Amino acid sequence: MNVRIEFTYRTPKGTESVFSSEEMPAKKALLLVEDLERTKRMKNLVFIDRHETAWSLKELKKQMEEIKTEPHHVTVYFDGGFDLKTKRSGLGCAIYYEQNDKSFRLRRNALVEELETNNEAEFAALHLALQELEILGVHHLPVTFVGDSQVVINQLQEDWPCYEEALVNWADRIENKMDQLGIDAVFELVPRKQNKEADQLASQALSEVEITSTWEIT
Repeated sequence: MNVRIEFTYRTPKGTESVFSSEEMPAKKALLLVEDLERTKRMKNLVFIDRHETAWSLKELKKQMEEIKTEPHHVTVYFDGGFDLKTKRSGLGCAIYYEQNDKSFRLRRNALVEELETNNEAEFAALHLALQELEILGVHHLPVTFVGDSQVVINQLQEDWPCYEEALVNWADRIENKMDQLGIDAVFELVPRKQNKEADQLASQALSEVEITSTWEIT
């Protein structure tokens, strides 16, 4: 959860001014406010999230305590592969997250037969990841999605136009699911070699090797 800090600062002689910070992780914002409160010159303090919702100090602390028990600090790696000979697609995703002060990795893949292109498989892999996030209970949080498909990432960021009906339908499904879960998506395009884990999961799916696992990272 990211927020910005807004407050009024008052000098000993009564001069006041309103300050607003840059956006930052809520945990960092709470640490800064804890230090600022020692001056006893701050008032009208609020935290503003990405949806322009205002939180009091008490409300934000309570929210952060609740978040600890739910999956957060989520990063998703996704990849899809399409076999022209068999007309089958392999989907793979690796989800890294924290919960109850521990770190976890979830790996999931799937073999599907109703797709027609590699680009569709890439979109479908991201949609598979969103389904896993929903099962995990991830909601109303920023999530980083990492992939090597320029088509998927540039179209979802609206940097590239989308003309193919099949891809438009996938993009709509993904955006609707993100809206439903309240996810603030951050997309990161990486070279294929930096997306090896998701790529391997997609390849294993095409080889009919099913992977579903969750491990604690120590």
